[in-house]
Amino acid sequence: MKTFTTAPSLKLGLFGIGLDAYWPQFEGLKSRLEGYLGRTAARLERPGVEVVNLGLVDTPEKAMTAGHTFRQADVDLIFLHVTTYALSSTVLPVVRRAKVPVIILNLQPAPAIDYARFNRLGDRTRMTGEWLAHCAACPVPEIANVFNRARIPFHQVTGMLEDDPDCWREVDEWVEAARVAHVMEHNRLGVMGHYYCGMLDIYSDLTQQCACFGGHVEIVEVDELTALRAEVVADEIKARVALFHETFDVQSDCPGEELERAARTSVALDRLADRHRLGSMAYYYMGTGNPANEETISSIILGTSLLTGRGIPVAGELEIKNAQAMKIMDAFGVGGSFTEYYAMDFPSDLVLMGHDGPGHIAIAEGRTKVRPLRVYHGKVGRGVSVEMSVKHGPVTLLSVVQTVDGRLKLLVAEGESVPGPILEIGNTNSRYRFSLGARRFVETWNVHGPAHHCAVGVGHVAAKLDKLGALLGMEVVRVC
Repeated sequence: MKTFTTAPSLKLGLFGIGLDAYWPQFEGLKSRLEGYLGRTAARLERPGVEVVNLGLVDTPEKAMTAGHTFRQADVDLIFLHVTTYALSSTVLPVVRRAKVPVIILNLQPAPAIDYARFNRLGDRTRMTGEWLAHCAACPVPEIANVFNRARIPFHQVTGMLEDDPDCWREVDEWVEAARVAHVMEHNRLGVMGHYYCGMLDIYSDLTQQCACFGGHVEIVEVDELTALRAEVVADEIKARVALFHETFDVQSDCPGEELERAARTSVALDRLADRHRLGSMAYYYMGTGNPANEETISSIILGTSLLTGRGIPVAGELEIKNAQAMKIMDAFGVGGSFTEYYAMDFPSDLVLMGHDGPGHIAIAEGRTKVRPLRVYHGKVGRGVSVEMSVKHGPVTLLSVVQTVDGRLKLLVAEGESVPGPILEIGNTNSRYRFSLGARRFVETWNVHGPAHHCAVGVGHVAAKLDKLGALLGMEVVRVC
């Protein structure tokens, strides 16, 4: 099955710096530095990423041209590879004109200068050239000073060009964060229905979401989904029921007519997502007094779970902020399942978390069960629902928080999904352990005033979320 959204490739700008006065003085220095830059370019290349490499910029005139070129190329992020000493006048015009975030790569070509070999060169001109090939750190304070005075935010990675896993892991995290920011910039978020009446914490400012993350909000009608549902034919329903059995662990007590109801809605959901090119969605609807709409909305869970599992995360209760959090986590490749506190297990020092409605089946521990429910608690209707736990092991929670001053921030916590008994009630639910302990985690998380929903993904990705916040100009708070 296909994912419906497309976006242009992530574009990374790359340039090195040097001083043109050096080239006639020190034979081979320029080509040596260009070799460093080529190695960095090769490390940045990966599927879905275009590297716009402008080579060495060594004069203010070339810097002005480079700034125009990066802007015309529509780069998302610039890596400034500092290869040797260079004037800040060869840097500022590039970054100022391009107007995108910049990462300073302070990369030394070796762990240390070979002092004995260096001092045996016997020619101070050659010795100076050799030193200049190692002095990446030299101009970084000058560049930082000028960026600060120009009010240009910047970030640094300091390390070695080769054999430095920590350094290159950090570079990779910046690339990943830029890719996710790029995904959000081009995402189409569907909003269908209305808020769950009285959940004041989830009410969201759509303009603020677009201003912070970019993207587009597409308002879609439940009536349209219902109309699409009426067009689904018997063969499509049969094929979708077969897909349910292939994808889920469908329990034997699930009525066939309920699976067929869910299958019809699932096919219609795919068409809705295709028609509007949706990359994520938030929904909630009662449908009371309109039997066709009530039929649609009460049979939506399996279809929304399939969409979520293949990269179009769906949040219930029209939780728009959490749809954004789920999309961020999914874009990082770690899932992003809709969740909230269920209860606390004090003897085990755990927090139980989950939610009714769709789950991110791609990050489930084992196969996701489908169970029949005679009532959707707090909601209209009955039907089939999904029951899953998040894969055991490290997890990260993410909440997009609207603050008292009208801004957005990211609230993050790392923990662990652990095995043990869960509530077999046809909902997603998991057992989580946090380094703070259950009591302190809950209190510390709550202090920041998040909505009662958050997104959970597998693995520890707080470092990447820190970088995403930096690129978006958003505060990131890490609880643990």
